[in-house]
Amino acid sequence: MTRRSSETAPSADVIVRGSVDGFAQTIEAGSHRWHADEPESLGGTNTGATPYDLLLAALGSCKAMTVGMYARRKKWPLEQITVSLRHSKIHAVDCAECETKAGRIDRIECQIQLTGSITAEQRSRLLEIADMCPVHRTLKAEIEIKTQLL
Repeated sequence: MTRRSSETAPSADVIVRGSVDGFAQTIEAGSHRWHADEPESLGGTNTGATPYDLLLAALGSCKAMTVGMYARRKKWPLEQITVSLRHSKIHAVDCAECETKAGRIDRIECQIQLTGSITAEQRSRLLEIADMCPVHRTLKAEIEIKTQLL
């Protein structure tokens, strides 16, 4: 008897399922469910966020959580954190800080708005803390992705 992969899911933190009919995917993480897709202009049905939207959401939410946790621990009067992100591809030669000098690279622009009666020194420290969030560090580190068929 042959087991079909759609009948049984492997043990994983996140499971993504979709059909070959289009780009729409259903994502499961524990008891949480959401969708990913591509916009209609790219052949999708626009039933969910794009994969890059999800990547930006992971980074932005991690930065906000990390900044909020730090401010709470310090008992700083931070009231709200808003993180706005944008992904683009740029020519490597246009990036002065980048090691790569040929081809194109990914750029993520991140703007953080902090609301509350915090000092300029606290704001500066919270900006540093935002770049220490686990997802930011993962994206900046060397990543090994091992993909295998079951």
